Amino acid sequence: MNTIFFTSDHHFGHANIIRFCNRPFETVEQMNQVMIERWNEKVKANDMVYHLEDLGLTNRENMAEIIDQLNGKIHLVTGNHEGAALSNKKKFQWVKDYYELKVKDETLKNGVQQRIILFHYAMRVWNGSHRGTWQLYGHSHGELPDLQDQLAFDVGVDSHDFYPISYEEVKAIMKQKTWTPPFENQVTV
Repeated sequence: MNTIFFTSDHHFGHANIIRFCNRPFETVEQMNQVMIERWNEKVKANDMVYHLEDLGLTNRENMAEIIDQLNGKIHLVTGNHEGAALSNKKKFQWVKDYYELKVKDETLKNGVQQRIILFHYAMRVWNGSHRGTWQLYGHSHGELPDLQDQLAFDVGVDSHDFYPISYEEVKAIMKQKTWTPPFENQVTV
């Protein structure tokens, strides 16, 4: 069975991100190598990866070499630093600005699907947010406080020790949140 993964904000090839985000790497080459290794540690060849952009800030050729080293079938949701990735569009399953993913999950109450909004940026509300739809985002590099009463969080590498995060890991995090449906306890007159 193929696994679904989510990730964001690798910034492959971007030397300044080491300083900007206080990443524990001495060189951009070391950062790239560690992130490629950690990606491939978890992601297998036929797994689905939803990357919420800022994949890399480098030239087209270097980005192509990096993408070719990454396992999985990569779906790209665009962000604000995608020039090198977009110059390699054919290496992705698809490229979209926003995506509403439906994951079949037999463990859910309805036994059918979990809806997930994928967007590079965090939102306060999103389609289905009042019905238990999750929102996964990046962009904040772990600097945006996680809200325990919202079914949303940062899947960026700076928040997950430079690893992609699986659907099952996301589900475990969502189960720990205190979110309740907004209309669940309302009394009708």
